[in-house]
Amino acid sequence: SETVIYEMHVRGFTRDPSSGAEHPGTYQAVIEKIPYLQSLGVTAVELMPIHEFPLNDILGNRLARPNYWGYDSLAFFSPHQGYMTGNEPGDQVRQFKEMVRALHAAGIEVILDVVFNHTAEGNHLGPTISFKGLENRVYYMLNGDGTYKNYSGCGNTVNGNHPIVREMIFHCLRHWVYNYHIDGFRFDLASILSRNRLGELVPNPPTVEMIAEDPMLADTKIIAEAWDAAGAFQVGSFHHLRWAEWNGHYRDDVRRFWRGDAGLIGPMATRIAGSSDLYQPSGRHPYHSINFITSHDGYTLNDLVSYEQKHNQANGEDNRDGENNNNSANYGVEGPTRRKHIVELRRRQAKNFMASLLLSQGTPMIVAGDEVLRTQRGNNNAYCQDNPTSWFDWTLLEKNAEMLRFTQALIAFRKAQPNVRRSSFLTGQGPDGGLPDVSWFGPDGQAVNWNSPLRSLTCVLGTAGLKDPAARYVLMMLHAGGDSQEFVIPQAIRRLPWRLFVDTAAESPGDVYPESLGPPLPAGGRVKLIHHSLRCYVA
Repeated sequence: SETVIYEMHVRGFTRDPSSGAEHPGTYQAVIEKIPYLQSLGVTAVELMPIHEFPLNDILGNRLARPNYWGYDSLAFFSPHQGYMTGNEPGDQVRQFKEMVRALHAAGIEVILDVVFNHTAEGNHLGPTISFKGLENRVYYMLNGDGTYKNYSGCGNTVNGNHPIVREMIFHCLRHWVYNYHIDGFRFDLASILSRNRLGELVPNPPTVEMIAEDPMLADTKIIAEAWDAAGAFQVGSFHHLRWAEWNGHYRDDVRRFWRGDAGLIGPMATRIAGSSDLYQPSGRHPYHSINFITSHDGYTLNDLVSYEQKHNQANGEDNRDGENNNNSANYGVEGPTRRKHIVELRRRQAKNFMASLLLSQGTPMIVAGDEVLRTQRGNNNAYCQDNPTSWFDWTLLEKNAEMLRFTQALIAFRKAQPNVRRSSFLTGQGPDGGLPDVSWFGPDGQAVNWNSPLRSLTCVLGTAGLKDPAARYVLMMLHAGGDSQEFVIPQAIRRLPWRLFVDTAAESPGDVYPESLGPPLPAGGRVKLIHHSLRCYVA
């Protein structure tokens, strides 16, 4: 529950000249940027694929649009040579180990994004590189005519529940844990591992169960992207026991709430509280919900509040690729603008999203660059953009220092405050005469009406059930409506010594008080929030 994940691309993190790295785009350059990761406060990096994947075509020619992301594995047991310095054969092994060792020394875990759902060999028209030539019918799911089932959307599908393939996957995971000291894995399109050899989704798939039960993986984090490209969507039902999941419902509900969609106060409350509807029935915990607003796959946070339509023309597919349903908004102008009221609203919305993410029960994941409002200029599928579109622009640390400070303060608060990262689900119960662990109110200070057309919600977190003396009361007021809204402080909590922590509508430095020592609540017990804003008080 103490984990804060930072999803990053090894090359893109330092490839831009603004990084100042001695060897930009490499494992060694990540080491150079560890002080930045420490200053941000994240506890784990989730690295986009570092398994060996092709940079060129089968004939060795450079591609006009290379597979920048790396979701096209060639060799599951090898670190990618494209991220090493020099040309000494095999030296990527040493350099990758040095990077992991340095991150561990800084107290940062390393999670690998692994792609056991397809390979770089493509469909029946693709090249024969490895598994096709070894035992095609064992390693891939095939149709009756010998063509490839395509549940991955990438031309072929790994036959993950075949005993031989299953053994290969286990050897691979153990290899990375034993030889490289990897701390966890995020399984890309993990629902494919729930399919049998015929491609049918089955309960209790052997590979999924064995990963959860394997003693050598017992201390690793295992995270599922619980869907695939063929319609499976298993968020909340992928498995039980140890499996955590990228919570797609969290992403969608929080995006829609802050956009101002109607009927979202109930779903928003559920997501803030750790998504018990998804994880409690299977005996899991709030930390099994990997909460995220954005990921590598889709808009950046800046673009989420700046674009209503994707702009993927540079990918060379006539803008047909990428997700069409993004639950985004541009607030009046598509893309960059100098209109002050739009710029202010976008900045406020970015802070609303970041505050919601880091104050929610569960495990937060931030995408590299969102803390400084990196943009991809509306491209929501930048898989082939090995250029400034995808690279981390380090000049943004100064340009958007306000957002960076805001994020750092929220992460520090989360790490210090057990009340926003409980290991058990909230119950709404408390000691006799005391505050419950959670209470929900409408803006009138009365018990919330879940059918209210208002887009406003008050959440009060009590300390019931927490033994940590650092636990404090937390009051959140969220207002996603288009007009200002007065909030009445509930009578039961007015006597507590509330001090302001976050106000997304305030100018910096008044937007966040790192020591939670901002101004006290108004004496009259009423607070007015402007449209699309959030306040958090601590007592």
